[in-house]
Amino acid sequence: MLRHLANIYRLGVKELRSVLADPVLVILLAWTFTFAIYEVAQNAKMEVANASVAIVDEDRSALSRRIQDAFLPPYFKPMVEISGTEIDRAMDSGTFIFVIEIPPRFEADLLSGQEPEVQLNIDATAMSVAGTGASYIQTIIAQETIDFMNAAGSTVQLPVDVVVRASFNPNLNSTWFMAVMQIVNNVTVLAMILTGAALIREREHGTIEHLLVMPVTPVEIMTAKVWANGLVIVAAAALSLTFVVQGLLQVPIAGSKALFVAGAVVYLFSITSLGILLATMARSMPQFGLLAIPVFVVMNLLSGSTTPQESMPEWLQTIMQASPSTHYVSFSQAVLYRGAWIDIVWPQMLTMGAIGCAFFAVALLRFRKTIISFS
Repeated sequence: MLRHLANIYRLGVKELRSVLADPVLVILLAWTFTFAIYEVAQNAKMEVANASVAIVDEDRSALSRRIQDAFLPPYFKPMVEISGTEIDRAMDSGTFIFVIEIPPRFEADLLSGQEPEVQLNIDATAMSVAGTGASYIQTIIAQETIDFMNAAGSTVQLPVDVVVRASFNPNLNSTWFMAVMQIVNNVTVLAMILTGAALIREREHGTIEHLLVMPVTPVEIMTAKVWANGLVIVAAAALSLTFVVQGLLQVPIAGSKALFVAGAVVYLFSITSLGILLATMARSMPQFGLLAIPVFVVMNLLSGSTTPQESMPEWLQTIMQASPSTHYVSFSQAVLYRGAWIDIVWPQMLTMGAIGCAFFAVALLRFRKTIISFS
């Protein structure tokens, strides 16, 4: 047993040295866990920010001017007034995301007890802003109309007084969400690439033939690649969480960073095993890249880090339970956002470990076949 552990340790040290000796990999790691996280968190906004909006004011009343003045930064750019004949051209050219059209006699019809309509035109190609922005605009118009009618002596109230309380992110700041999710996504893609590339590199450089004449087993070789490359990713993720997310971006972390690192270790066991499994299916680095990219994209988009799993079909939710990324996203959000402890997240950790064992077993079978083909 001690000899096996010693072999795993020495082979792992060799892997660490090969990673640190490769300037391209070092730069990739540094860039991915610093600049890439900062830029995505700061600039990939999911909420409404600086949305372009125009108004066609055919009423020219005090109420229409009041509505126009209610659209303020940082949610909206200064409102631009256009004519009705310019709506189609402005929307077709993408000049404005929203165009509000207030009909003639809008204020007078309201005061006389009628129910006039306001038309809102939306450029839905800007999908992430369109839905949220439409609700913002409806709320602004409704609130300004109610306040105006109450000031004019007509008592108007909404039928329901909705009180919204946002937990864990009270200002609905997308930076808090994007920063943490970017770390999760980067851990996935880099762990898969590093371990898979390590195996492909052994083939291309011919060093796998050297391993064949050494007194080491396939299990030792695979385990060394898993712990060495996993250690690099865990260290980079922990440093990024502390210095970039908490320090530079000022994102509060509700839970234990030590627990997050422990969960990342379990997750990396499964994802590095998957990386080796994919590498055994490829004959060259380009083939491995073409194979790994679609796997990562599917795991990323359907894991719950981009869209909630509840919005997906039930059959797809069931299939994605076999992906360790689904459980890692759930684990990370529970720990870092909601301050969950081990008594809550142990099922996700156990599931990630079980999936990792399955990936490791299948990868080991294929890795043994790869070694036999070289012998």
